Parts: sequence; C-alpha cells; structure tokens
Amino acid sequence: MVQRGCDTNGYVPSAGGRRPARPVKVPGAVYDSRMFNQHPMIIQGGMGVAVSGWELARAVSSEGQLGVVSGTAIDAVMARRLQRGDPGGDVRRALEVFPIPEVADRLLDRYFVDGGIPEGARHRTKPMPTLKLSRHLRELLVAANFVEVYLAKEGHGNPVGVNYLEKVQIPTLPSLYGAMLAGVDYVLMGAGIPRAIPGILDRLAEGQGVELKIDVKGGDDQYNRFDPVEFGDGTLPPVGRPAFLAIVSSHVLATMFAKKVEARVDGFVVEAPTAGGHNAPPRGRLQLTPDGEPQYGERDVPDLEAIRGLGLPFWLAGSYAEPDRLLEALEMGAAGIQVGTAFAFCEESGFDPKIKQRVLEMSRTGQAQVFTDPVASPPAVPSRLCNWRTRSRPTRCIRPVPVTVTSGISEVPTAARTVRSGGGARLSRWRTLSAKAGRPKKPSAANACAMRSWPTSGSAKRSGTGT
Repeated sequence: MVQRGCDTNGYVPSAGGRRPARPVKVPGAVYDSRMFNQHPMIIQGGMGVAVSGWELARAVSSEGQLGVVSGTAIDAVMARRLQRGDPGGDVRRALEVFPIPEVADRLLDRYFVDGGIPEGARHRTKPMPTLKLSRHLRELLVAANFVEVYLAKEGHGNPVGVNYLEKVQIPTLPSLYGAMLAGVDYVLMGAGIPRAIPGILDRLAEGQGVELKIDVKGGDDQYNRFDPVEFGDGTLPPVGRPAFLAIVSSHVLATMFAKKVEARVDGFVVEAPTAGGHNAPPRGRLQLTPDGEPQYGERDVPDLEAIRGLGLPFWLAGSYAEPDRLLEALEMGAAGIQVGTAFAFCEESGFDPKIKQRVLEMSRTGQAQVFTDPVASPPAVPSRLCNWRTRSRPTRCIRPVPVTVTSGISEVPTAARTVRSGGGARLSRWRTLSAKAGRPKKPSAANACAMRSWPTSGSAKRSGTGT
C-alpha cells in the first residue's frame, strides 16, 4: 500500500503511486501562501463575470498588492474566448501546461475556433450545472479556473487570489481544485457563510476527495462531491493549500469562523454597508429609505475591536479607497483595505470600454447615480447599481477614479511610472488641474495600487470610491 503524501520532490503520489505527467510551473510563481510572512496591504476586490479577470489581477499583483480573479462563471467565459479565436493565444498558452493534457485537448477540440466564429453568430453552449456534474463540465470548470489563475501569476513572484460566492455552490469544488492546480495563494469567499471551505481546502491539498452540502430550500440535504484522484485518472498533481479569507460584515460572523470552524481560517475582509457589489442585508427587519434602499443602522457596524481581538489579519472594505482612509485602517489594526470600484474602472478590467468611459465622464460631472437595490440580485441580497444612462443630477455620485495629471493634461501612466513616481504635484494641486484637464482617460490598475504611497509621497493621484 502506497502512503499518500509528498515525496522529496514535492509530488503527491496517487493511490497507485504514479507521478503527474505534467507538473505545473508558473513562471515566477510562489506556490504555497503559508510561506508568506507578510500580507499585501491592498486587496483588489473580486468582481465577476471576468471584470476582475487575469489581466487586472496580474497588473495589481505585479505591483506588489493582491490581484484577485473572479471564478464566477469563468467556465462560460473561457469557452467563449476559445470560440472567438483566443486572440493573443493566452488561453491556449495556459492549457499547454495544464497538468492533464487529455483534458486540455478535449476542451480545445470542443470549443476552439481558429480565427473565431463569424460576427453575430451564436456561441456553442456549455452544459448547465446540476447536482451531479457531467464529466465535461467538471473538466471545463477545473481547466477554466486553472487558466485564469495561471495567467494572473505569469511574469511575477507575488501572490494571486481567487474569489468565489458561497451562494453559487455547485461549481465550487472543481473550481477550487483548478485554482489550486495553478498555485493560487488566497481564496476569498463571501455572499453567504462558507464555513465548509477551509476544511475542503485542507483535504484537497492532501489529495483527498471532498464534498459540499448544497442548500436546497424546502428539500432534503444534497451533496456535491469531487475526487482529485478520480478526476486525474489515477494521477494526482501536487497542490498547495492557499490562505482562506472569509468575507464578513460583522464581528459575530468573524468570531464564528475563528472559533467554531475546525479548519484554519487565515483572515477576514470586513465589508461595510457602503461596499460596492453585493452587500449583507441589514440586521433585523428590512426597512427601506424613502428612495427604496435598505436602511442600515448601528447594529450593522462591525465591532473592529472584537475582530482585532481574534488575532487574525483583516482588511476593511467599503469607501476605504482614499489615502487617508488607508492610514485610518492601518491605525485601527487592519492589515490593509480591499478596493473594488477604483479597479473596476481601470483599463485592465473586463468592463465594456464604452461603459467605463461613459461612467467616468458622468462621474466627473456628478451624474453617475449609485443605488442600492434590495432585490436586484438573484439571491435577494442588496446590490449596488450605477444608473449610467441618466442625465439628471442625483444626490449621491461616484467620485472620479484615479488619474495622474501632468502639466494640466489627464493621462494614463504605465504601471512602473505610477508606482515609482514619488514626486509630482500635491493633492490640492491635483484638484486644481483636474478641473481643467478635460475628459479623463481610464487609469491603470497600477495607478490605483499607487495610492499606498500617496500619504507620504505627495504624488498627484487620487482614489475613487470604496469597493
């Protein structure tokens, strides 16, 4: 009987003792987040579907902060990228090093269209997820998450994270395994209470089969299962155990994760009600403002002293994308902040460029209205929406996202130039020049990362809204 565990070269043998045919080597990557003795100060929020894609995550991680890809619906995204001809060859380049070559070959045969499908033609559909995933969909989920993380990790040695939603449960197990195959360093998860995930990460790192309870309203308990040995046909590629950050909105939930979950929880992202994307609903009976938004109160303010007392690193999210607020978070004992909106409107994000430009234009003139809709999200959690088509002037607006101003002209700097520029005009000078600069272009992700140095360097940059 072969004992399961790593050999002297770091490989994890399968039950039959065979080594993987193709171990994964991401250029410049760090494979086990437990080697880190220092966490990043800024986490780029995970935003699906492919808004925080590998291009954005790689740009952020390359600047020494934590770039995060979204795993939400990434299987459909990769299938469509291949059908559009895979411009640049990025997906195919990652699939060339996928550790199970037969899986990569089957996916390419099914989805890749040389030169891309004709304009206006329908994409080939992928299988819909069910409680018992088909072999093909499991392969697509594993490979798509692998590709996204692999591409985000190329060209630098800094950590990369992946974000999933607890309320989107069925794809979770194969998605986690695919990200771990690519050496993902952090897993961030919210939109529910993902108490089972830390233990699942432990077992996947040990090469064991895992199961996840699927919440079925009014029905019997159902479970989704995934076995790495069965998936690899007896060959088990090595995977490290990434750090797990639970996204929480209260000290009560953070305390539960720290004290009542048997497996290791490595930290928290603490989201305030003003955070972008989806939010936790107000505690107690739902009450709406006259505008129809959820009304939050004192009970919804997280007790940061209690969270700090848990002894785990935490990041603050929700209107923290300002230099002074970053310093404030550090002074309160946080490891840093999570920022979403400022990164969503960077040139590397996956948003439609026309929408990005339109919102940027409207934000400059105070017309981009933000509304927290209590029912827009399918799981009925409050979600922040931007009415980017309106021309009326609302009472609350998105502030401009980061730009750099030189000689009165708004421009998009390179990542290296932005992060390394310690001089430049002061923030007061920025405000004067930005009013004269005309239409702003989209900033780079590195520009948003550079906020870390603003309080001390006096560089001419300004953050956007919170996450």
